[in-house]
Amino acid sequence: QVQLLESGGGLVQAGGSLRLSCAASEHTVTMAWFRQAPGKEREFVSTITWSGASTRYADSVKGRFTISRDNAKNTMYLQMNSLKPEDTAVYYCAAGLIVGTSAMAEVYDYWGQGTQVTVSS
Repeated sequence: QVQLLESGGGLVQAGGSLRLSCAASEHTVTMAWFRQAPGKEREFVSTITWSGASTRYADSVKGRFTISRDNAKNTMYLQMNSLKPEDTAVYYCAAGLIVGTSAMAEVYDYWGQGTQVTVSS
């Protein structure tokens, strides 16, 4: 059972930056970030394959967020720049034994507890 622990969330003003981290208890394959805002469904943010060679982003974050990973540390990151109030959500880390990338939450087997990101206007 892979355990995932997110960190790095917080309160930031619009236009600011945050870096989220997701530490895995063991080696994982494809990893991803999802988020859920109050009253809304969980949505895909970004995903990365084990090698880091393939990444995907939601249109809403493309050009502002960057996903990366350090396999030596079993850790994935999400650098979030130019944050907007609409980025406010709980951000979840996910990992799945899948080939390639996927924006579908149901294919990911393991989930973290989430970290709150709040962007003030």
